[in-house]
Amino acid sequence: SGDFLPALAVRTGKAVVNFGQDSSFAGNKTPQGNSDANGIGDFYYQPPSGFLSLCTKSLPSVDVIPSEHFNTVIYTGNGADNRVLSGVGFTPDLGIFKRRNGTGPSQFFDTLRGATKQLRSDTTSAESTQSNKQKTFTSDGYTLGTDAQINGSGGTYVAWNWKAGGSASSNSNGTITSQVSANVDAGFSIVSYTGTGAIAATIGHGLASAPTMIIRKDRDTAVSWVVYHSSMGTGNGNLALFLNTTSAQDGGQGYMNNTAPTASVFTQGDQSFVGVSGRDYISYCFHDVDGYSKVGSYVGNGNVNGPMLHLGFKPKFVIIRRSTEVGVWFMFDTERSPHNVMNSKLNANGSDAEDSDTSWNIDFLSNGFKLRGNHVYINSQNNPHIFIAFAENPFKHTNAR
Repeated sequence: SGDFLPALAVRTGKAVVNFGQDSSFAGNKTPQGNSDANGIGDFYYQPPSGFLSLCTKSLPSVDVIPSEHFNTVIYTGNGADNRVLSGVGFTPDLGIFKRRNGTGPSQFFDTLRGATKQLRSDTTSAESTQSNKQKTFTSDGYTLGTDAQINGSGGTYVAWNWKAGGSASSNSNGTITSQVSANVDAGFSIVSYTGTGAIAATIGHGLASAPTMIIRKDRDTAVSWVVYHSSMGTGNGNLALFLNTTSAQDGGQGYMNNTAPTASVFTQGDQSFVGVSGRDYISYCFHDVDGYSKVGSYVGNGNVNGPMLHLGFKPKFVIIRRSTEVGVWFMFDTERSPHNVMNSKLNANGSDAEDSDTSWNIDFLSNGFKLRGNHVYINSQNNPHIFIAFAENPFKHTNAR
């Protein structure tokens, strides 16, 4: 929209163009005061029907308000039992906690498995019950225990929070019946199922579109986290990364039986990470939503003037990973780094404390993000990198940082 010819006033050696900002052409014409159908602009001629001013206000409204579905909370531990952590803005269905000023893993808690059930993304460890960490989910956050990895006195922490669909519902779209908590509008679901050992068995994910990223973990056994990302290979599920390691993408086993997810199901592969009979699995499924989330990739240039990735929104949280070579799951957010240039990162696959370095500088922009560093893990020359990003605001309502 907005693709109509602007009026033009010409003076000797000078041209004054009105793109809707001033129908007097800087006092050279009698102003006419015409606006578009939305009442925007000051045009000399009436814009044709169906054409709008070339400005962000004319962009369509988004269906998802980001703050109602994802939020980042930073806090300082107080060592008090039953500490109420608020400020999320909704009842979280998935919370990932990480200590910033000391070593500690990224800890996953979700409503399907239960408040005290922890998974760690820095190891292959099976699910464990942690009664002194994340105790309960509340309408605005959590109740925490005293464990140093989540609420130690003087510790600094971050919690990334997603809203799914609340209590689980049975889903029989696949050949394996799954338990699903799905936020269809925001393109996010949590899926629990029990493996059958059957190659090409399918699992319903509860979303309206095919997931473009799926993070899966065997809850019962010490095996790696498997990550499907649609930008790797042909997107058909024959390649995977592991959330707990720095290993390059692997295509040696059929993680999804070489079958891309559909709008209703994803596929159980032929090896022990994803579908052993009798074992319980948890999956976190995501797909793009305009103005809210984006799963994508880019090729690095190894330069401090790195690629700019257009998202259609101002990001609040971004995870980046080099895919075809050894890499680290770098995590950036606007709560820990409220101003550009940003370089305070945490690793999903490690227990390292938060650190910073100019070689992984990154800018969050009103419509995407730009690499300002040349570290091989985020901007390796001629190498592909994958990412997932969640919005602070859609571009229509965003000012630059």
